[in-house]
Amino acid sequence: MNVDIEKLAGGAMAERINRELQKVAENIMDPNTKADAVRTLTISIKIKPNETRQMGAAEIEVKSSLVPAKGVPTMFVFDFDKEGKAVMKELPTGNDRDQLAFNDSGHVVDGTGENVGSNKVVGMYR
Repeated sequence: MNVDIEKLAGGAMAERINRELQKVAENIMDPNTKADAVRTLTISIKIKPNETRQMGAAEIEVKSSLVPAKGVPTMFVFDFDKEGKAVMKELPTGNDRDQLAFNDSGHVVDGTGENVGSNKVVGMYR
């Protein structure tokens, strides 16, 4: 049997393989994706013979499985407004030592995570 992969489907298969490999390379070089995650290139050739088994229609599919961009972490705080409607705001983050924030226990902390007071903050919108 002699099937020239480079010339299969008029060269379309090789062209699609190269296109998907380019996507894989771009995904690997994207700093927003996990570096060591596996990317996959799948080549599928489906052949459906006719009743006499002398010919067969074929379909070639080339696809890549890429790694999605990493999530961007943030924090939200939730409370109720004066009318009792649920509200949320993003908790500012950063390395600013003077920035105040809430820790997981609901206490106010500075940018280093140190408590700035012993009172738990409750009802910030009331």
